Amino acid sequence: MAERGRWLDALGRERRLAAHTLNAYERDTRQFLTFLTGHLGGPATIEDIHALRPADFRAFLAARRKDGAGARSLGRNLAGLRSLLRYLEKKGLVNAAGAAAVRSPKQPKSLPKPLSDKQAITVVSDEAQLHEEPWIAARDAAVLTLLYGCGLRISEALDLKPQDFPPGATSLRITGKGNKTRLVPLLPIVIEAVDQYRKLCPYHLDVDGALFRGARGGKLQPGIIQHGMQKLRGAFGLPDTATPHALRHSFATHLLAGGGDLRTIQELLGHASLSTTQVYTGVDSSRLLEVYDRAHPRA
Repeated sequence: MAERGRWLDALGRERRLAAHTLNAYERDTRQFLTFLTGHLGGPATIEDIHALRPADFRAFLAARRKDGAGARSLGRNLAGLRSLLRYLEKKGLVNAAGAAAVRSPKQPKSLPKPLSDKQAITVVSDEAQLHEEPWIAARDAAVLTLLYGCGLRISEALDLKPQDFPPGATSLRITGKGNKTRLVPLLPIVIEAVDQYRKLCPYHLDVDGALFRGARGGKLQPGIIQHGMQKLRGAFGLPDTATPHALRHSFATHLLAGGGDLRTIQELLGHASLSTTQVYTGVDSSRLLEVYDRAHPRA
């Protein structure tokens, strides 16, 4: 179909899509036209495409799923078709409502993989930090220790104030998503890391100001910690999935592996529902069966 070629040219020339994206769109729409040949009993014309109904697009997705395509591939297939049909609709050739009415396949949740116990302990240590300034190395270690030792989101850690750590504190009051407040126990190693940073920090830390400061004294930004973690990945041969957020994931999965119950982990993470915690911590069937065998009276 000549119009498909013009659409692909327009995507590359005007929208400057990457080559691999263009290749994917070309492949996806070619697969669709091939499907229509069998579905309609002959090569599809513009008139045929204009007459397509939602059921026809669902039949294509069902055929792709039967061939082994996953939810992400199906979602990209549908996105490519919608883009082509919108292009044709603007030229007055077809009606794109049929494809627009088809619900995109539900995408699987993409979760960061946890670091191993040894990797996490190494990453959060003061000695592992690569910055030459001792106070910045101590700062980065303190932030990463909060992520792993308390399961905080990076935004939650960077929103902390000195007044959140009064003398003798044994827990942190964290306000997370949706203004949901939770109490998180403070491990001695977390307290030590924060105290070491405060001792070395060259800036005056007002009790109600930002606890963690950037090199010039302003509030520390997430990108600085993310960039530091990128350097640690290179230095210690860690996978690309070793991000600051992966330390929160590691906190949860290591607690679960050590016998922690999901309800407690849910509270520590600040999740509104238990189902979110089950997905987040990557509970696998073998772990659930182990609990079942140990706890069920008829097991």
